[in-house]
Amino acid sequence: MEEMNIQDTGSEQDKVQIPADRSGESNEKLMSLLQGVLKGLIITAAVLGLFAFFLYAVPAIQEIPKPARATITNIDSLKKDAGYKKQIAQLKRDVQRLSRKYNSYTSGQSYLVINTTDNLFFLYRNKKLVRTGHCSTGSYKLLKTEEGRSWIFKTPKGRFWIQGKTVNPTWRRPDWAFVEEGLPIPPQDDYSRYEYGVLGDYALALGDGYLIHGTIYKRFLGMPVTHGCVRLNDEDLESIFNTLNIGSKVYIF
Repeated sequence: MEEMNIQDTGSEQDKVQIPADRSGESNEKLMSLLQGVLKGLIITAAVLGLFAFFLYAVPAIQEIPKPARATITNIDSLKKDAGYKKQIAQLKRDVQRLSRKYNSYTSGQSYLVINTTDNLFFLYRNKKLVRTGHCSTGSYKLLKTEEGRSWIFKTPKGRFWIQGKTVNPTWRRPDWAFVEEGLPIPPQDDYSRYEYGVLGDYALALGDGYLIHGTIYKRFLGMPVTHGCVRLNDEDLESIFNTLNIGSKVYIF
């Protein structure tokens, strides 16, 4: 009886295992079938996409207008055209006018160009660039008082000329210098308005209180930090002072 029970038990285990094996095989076949269908769909989509590209996209690309190319022509009939002659004559007059204007700005005399955007200067002599370097120009900061007075610290732009040259200049502090420091504004002839040694060894006057001068804040050269004047280092200032004369032009842009 014990042997028969053992055999029956084994027979039942075998019966359970057979359906499990068959189920795994069915799953593998199903997965394989799905993969095949998916690959077929991908290939079909790729073929359809390629077909659509050549059918629609390629003709559309070919129809895009190409940029026109300018060509130079020497057709005699065009040269005899009245409108053409008029345009050529106007262009020649414009070139002559601009040439005269350029020559008036770049005469044989020495002149200085200030670039306030990049804070650079260019010194010319006999129409040749002889020196260039960094400078500092207006900060464009706004200063206001409670009474309603205000100042914008910007370097003026345009064509100027040297109106005066000074060795060892003294700075006469304007009202905004005291307002900026929170100090009361003194009388116009008060001794506190005069400050020595802050403008460097030289100063060139441009008018309306604007100067080209030196600075004790050399680490700020190349940055827009001034109250409107143009600051230079000692070597550049000396070179410009010795090159420019009263009446020499200064162009600021």
